[in-house]
Amino acid sequence: MKRNSNFISLIIFAVVIHAGSSFAGSSCGSFFNPVSDIEWSGIFPIKIAGVAVGKSGLKEPSDPTSSPVCICPMGPVFRMGIPLSFWDPSRLIETVKTPYCFPTVGFSKGSANGKLGGTHGGGGNEEDSSTFAQAHYFIFPVFSMLGVDSLCLEGMGFDVGYITEVDPLWNDDELASIINPEAILFGNIIAQKACIADSVAANAGLPLDALFWCFGSHGSAYPMTGHVGDNDYVQANMTVAERLVSKLSRQMLIWDGATDICTQVIVPIVKKSHWRFQIAKPVKGSQVVPFGRTSLIWGAAKNPTTGKGDNFLFVGFRKRACCVL
Repeated sequence: MKRNSNFISLIIFAVVIHAGSSFAGSSCGSFFNPVSDIEWSGIFPIKIAGVAVGKSGLKEPSDPTSSPVCICPMGPVFRMGIPLSFWDPSRLIETVKTPYCFPTVGFSKGSANGKLGGTHGGGGNEEDSSTFAQAHYFIFPVFSMLGVDSLCLEGMGFDVGYITEVDPLWNDDELASIINPEAILFGNIIAQKACIADSVAANAGLPLDALFWCFGSHGSAYPMTGHVGDNDYVQANMTVAERLVSKLSRQMLIWDGATDICTQVIVPIVKKSHWRFQIAKPVKGSQVVPFGRTSLIWGAAKNPTTGKGDNFLFVGFRKRACCVL
């Protein structure tokens, strides 16, 4: 029943957007197909009772599933189970130049020239080397939609979690300091030079969670807005996706599911090592990459000059660890 309601919710959303687009807007790509558009190798490795099944080719963060058994409180009693961990592709993050463009369902209700439209300065000087994009966060429980039942999976259906077009903090760097006042502490040469270490770590394996103000080769985590000082357009859009995840974590709208094996926990500062991204549109990527990895490795030819470029869709893989009965 839950699986059917997930599909119904997705269809209703697509119909509503399509109905609106008949009056204003245009196509924004093709409908997202989870079977073909998700890089399914990204769910590996799957660890059962501390034994890894499958390989990802990426360095793994530590997780609480190394023991053969686990014990979790359940009300006044405790339950025993088997530790399980994997990468769950249950989030979709759109970063768009056209406001109210939804690559997930392939329709748009806006114009790139509108007030909320994105920009891309491709000039060679520092002033022009910037990108701005709107972003949308979708809850997309693909395993539940495919009929997989597990205590590791969230008990919710398809939903639109967040859209930045209606958030004044997303468009104004100064106003955004309300939710990240600590940014002033890292606006100096010493703190930014420390990001070199995070860049090396992200490209070689995992980003450094301790350097939370850095996004590896993508620059600073601040401001938590859609403005990115990078004229590499594909990389800048992944940075926008990372900024949205960081912002929603700060607003306590995203919880971490791999720190505590018994429950999800609030993490106001996102654990970068517990997230991976795969570009799905406008061109599907065959790699799942961590926070801060340079687009020189994964971003070639991912934004064609013809067709439906400039509006991106990333699949967010979240590390999940749980105690299964």
